[in-house]
Amino acid sequence: MPDRPSPEAVRAYYAAQPSPLVAATGIVLDAQGRVLVLTPSYKDGLELPGGTVEDTETPEEGLARELKEELDLSVPVGRLLAVDSCPPGALGRSLVVHVYLVGPLSAERAGALSFPDGEVSEARWLPPGEAVRQLPARLAPRLAAALAALHSGSLAHLVDGVAQPGSPAGFDPADRAAREHAGGYDAAAHLAARPKALTAANVLFTDGDGDILLVRPGYGEPGRWLLPGGGVDSDLGETPRAAAAREVREEIGLDLEPGRLLAVNWSHRPGRPARVRFLYDGGVLDAASLARIRLAPGELLEWRTARRSELRGLVKPHLRRQVKACLKALADGGGPLELHRGRPV
Repeated sequence: MPDRPSPEAVRAYYAAQPSPLVAATGIVLDAQGRVLVLTPSYKDGLELPGGTVEDTETPEEGLARELKEELDLSVPVGRLLAVDSCPPGALGRSLVVHVYLVGPLSAERAGALSFPDGEVSEARWLPPGEAVRQLPARLAPRLAAALAALHSGSLAHLVDGVAQPGSPAGFDPADRAAREHAGGYDAAAHLAARPKALTAANVLFTDGDGDILLVRPGYGEPGRWLLPGGGVDSDLGETPRAAAAREVREEIGLDLEPGRLLAVNWSHRPGRPARVRFLYDGGVLDAASLARIRLAPGELLEWRTARRSELRGLVKPHLRRQVKACLKALADGGGPLELHRGRPV
């Protein structure tokens, strides 16, 4: 029986094997959604923050080190946006690049960047489209695909900067549809590339005067008001109606079964997943029910009731249209309504 190799011999064997270089890139954003682009001091052309992973580092650790060395920036490395596999170039080695989200950075952090190791001579914040236009051809597609993955909540699979047909993000939607209609996908790639939608369920409560119950969240844009409700945990098999009851129970402490479905709203922004909202009648809350409201700590800041005429100053236009459509359905017994961005179809 042959002798088992020592751990040192195994390590030396694997260390000597040819392998791709591994790099990590950061898509660093500020509070306005601008992209950080660097001017290197040692070569021409613009760059994104990051560099080659060293020794036993993971890509996340390598990027964190590069951010500290290049920019004196110590922040958590966020979620993975893209992986780009590049064939051998001038260095004769293939390269695998992991692209991560970093930030958004606060104004204070963004303004405190410095260049301690001298590898960067200038840092600029550019709107995303402008950053894609100004970056070199080898980097621009990688940034564009990573931003597509960020906005779609997905991941981009790239080969030399080109999104692959089964990539959940970054592949041109028209090309995806044409390939799909031509039968050019296997089952796994078809599932990965299909458009995704986010689903929510909300409940419309009124009081004895017909005023609408609104809640103010502790996240998102300051001063905005919402209907009670939230996302449907569809990956757990939750239905919209069950989600509506759960969210009301968790958010405002009322254990009430939603009434009839008043409307289903569909909205979409280019490059983002579609959003589908189920709106249910919560009925009329009397004074005793309103007094039992207990807000979820850390999630909601306050609640109030509002007259229909007050909605314009409290609720975003697309939700305001949905509320008014539901109030009409309640008044005339109609529905469920099909709404597109709050407008009846």
